[in-house]
Amino acid sequence: MNVREFMRLCDSIVKTVCDVYVGDSLIVKKMLAACLSNGNVLFEDYPGLGKTLLAKVFAKSIGAEYNRIQFTPDLLPADITGTKVYRGGEFELIKGPIFTHVLLADEINRSPPKTQSALLEAMEEKQVTIEGETHTLELPFFVIATQNPVEQEGTYPLPEAQLDRFMLRLCPGYPSSVEEEMEILSRRIEWMKDDPTEDISPCVTISEFRAMQEFVESSIYVSKSILRYISELVRATRKHEYVDVGSSPRGGLALLKVTRAIAAMDGRDYVVPDDVKLVAVDALAHRIILKVERAVEGIRPEVVVEDVLKEVEVPKGDEEGRGFSR
Repeated sequence: MNVREFMRLCDSIVKTVCDVYVGDSLIVKKMLAACLSNGNVLFEDYPGLGKTLLAKVFAKSIGAEYNRIQFTPDLLPADITGTKVYRGGEFELIKGPIFTHVLLADEINRSPPKTQSALLEAMEEKQVTIEGETHTLELPFFVIATQNPVEQEGTYPLPEAQLDRFMLRLCPGYPSSVEEEMEILSRRIEWMKDDPTEDISPCVTISEFRAMQEFVESSIYVSKSILRYISELVRATRKHEYVDVGSSPRGGLALLKVTRAIAAMDGRDYVVPDDVKLVAVDALAHRIILKVERAVEGIRPEVVVEDVLKEVEVPKGDEEGRGFSR
């Protein structure tokens, strides 16, 4: 694997997804970057914007096994992880839908915290414990979750500990133009069905995707000045006047990991400040808890991250006076 081959495969994945999903290709790029970094993604936006379709198409495009869980108030942890059943004189493990590559947790905030917590170990440690026995999940594994930010009745806000385990929180938004709205309708006529994902052929194999993840982890250089820049951004979120609790160190790690993938997707084997700026809001905003009076005023955590990006000095090169490359 080299940068050129990596770029070719990424472009192929993004094109395959965008052939079905109508929307901002940058959202697809960010989701791919998070998954290449072994991270989980939370889609938070209004109903009917294609969040579920996007997750399904992405899983198909990389040749991954895919399971979907519809979260409901009566969903139990065992419905996610699985359980042991007594058969033929011994206990047999019945695996739950979490044993897959891509798990879509649809409307994740419709289940109570006890059920949501069944995902925590898998999201962070890529393993599941069932009745005291630990089972390692096959890699790659990541959770793509969706939730509706405006609906309150029958929902349970995600605990901060769980939000912190999502590498990125993305908001696809409405179509940007009449032409995009028309394209959605035109494709529906062309498909002659509501779900076209069964016709999608993978553009990479799951082993190639693992190799891409390994390339991001082992071959993308991050200079000390970029490490300092990320650290200063994270620390600045804790000092902002609107903030009660700022980003955790896990936020800095998430930013580090995803910027390496972004750099590789742009054909570089090193990270530059623009990579950090591109995903800083997506990686940090959902880890921030505002002071009550600011939240009541309608201020959103994204404002804090945008302020921090303006305040923290952008590095011009590494500490030795060179550029950002090796």
